Amino acid sequence: MEFNVKKLASDAGVFFSRAMQFTEEKLGQAEKTELDAHFENLLARADCTKNWTEKILRQTEVLLQPNPSARVEEFLYEKLDRKVPSRVTNGELLAQYMTEAASDFGPGTPYGKTLIKVGETQRRLGAAEREFIHSASINFLTPLRNFLEGDWRTISKERRILQNRRLDLDACKARLKKAKAAEAKAAAEHELRLTQTEFDRQAEVTRLLLEGISSTHVNHLRCLHEFVESQTNYYAQCYQFMLDLQKQLGSSKGEIFSGTFVGNAESASSTAATSPPAVAAATLPAVPTIPVVPTIVGVPNTVAEGVLNPNEVKPPASGTRRARVLYDYEAADSTELALLADEMITVYSLPGMDPDWLIGERGNQKGKVPVTYLELLS
Repeated sequence: MEFNVKKLASDAGVFFSRAMQFTEEKLGQAEKTELDAHFENLLARADCTKNWTEKILRQTEVLLQPNPSARVEEFLYEKLDRKVPSRVTNGELLAQYMTEAASDFGPGTPYGKTLIKVGETQRRLGAAEREFIHSASINFLTPLRNFLEGDWRTISKERRILQNRRLDLDACKARLKKAKAAEAKAAAEHELRLTQTEFDRQAEVTRLLLEGISSTHVNHLRCLHEFVESQTNYYAQCYQFMLDLQKQLGSSKGEIFSGTFVGNAESASSTAATSPPAVAAATLPAVPTIPVVPTIVGVPNTVAEGVLNPNEVKPPASGTRRARVLYDYEAADSTELALLADEMITVYSLPGMDPDWLIGERGNQKGKVPVTYLELLS
């Protein structure tokens, strides 16, 4: 007990001495040992790294999991060192609802069929999202979190020790200046040499840790590349899934809304021919349709034969439509027309032509173009 009391008194004396030195420095009444410029730059760089790493980490967590309650739950599981339970993504939940709705409405109805198709795509999107979140958490968030909870804590601890060593050193310098007697000066000089040695040793340890920030940047750079790669793969998958869904829905438009989409102009005209004028006016679509090139007797139908020669195709007498290109498209062969996003082209359809395709014209160039890449203008 006596030893503990003495140690407690000694620690209290050291703390009081450091507090006095720190206060006098703030008031400008005591000198302060300044660190060299390189060391100060290392400190500033470390603080900058820590601050931005925290912000990037927090915002990436928000990006991957926008629900704050879910983030708190994951944080508690992590602190309790327990496995986070699997959570259904929003896309997977939407897919479940759409599938159940299709069962109630009838999976054989047009609406039910479409719900099933869209639900399956949402399920695939949700699975891709889950894979992306898992990959980003392991390859990007975990290294950032390890730096903040490991390396940075070590750096902070050594910096606090260095600060205490500096306060002890400056206090010894102040006592040496105040010493009058030769014996007191000798004792103060001896104490100053010891504290100077401890300060130099701690400064070197701290310097090595601060210089390790460069390695941290290299590691975080590699993790950032992996994060971008995961995000690129995720969005590429989503884009492909949606393109596939768009093609599926485009190919079934004629089945769902007969007479209102590309490729159904003949059925619409036949309805108008066999129905009374009042009935025909009520059944014909209000939206404009793509002009169709009529079949001329004696002229071979190049589309029906499966071979399209753009030079033999003539615009319909009923006129054409303008369309804006949504995405870049590279022609697969000489019968197709390459497209550039946001350009304007002229389009029309041919009898018996696949409803997913149109004839596009741009100046003297002509060829087939996919409907899903266009925005038809009235």
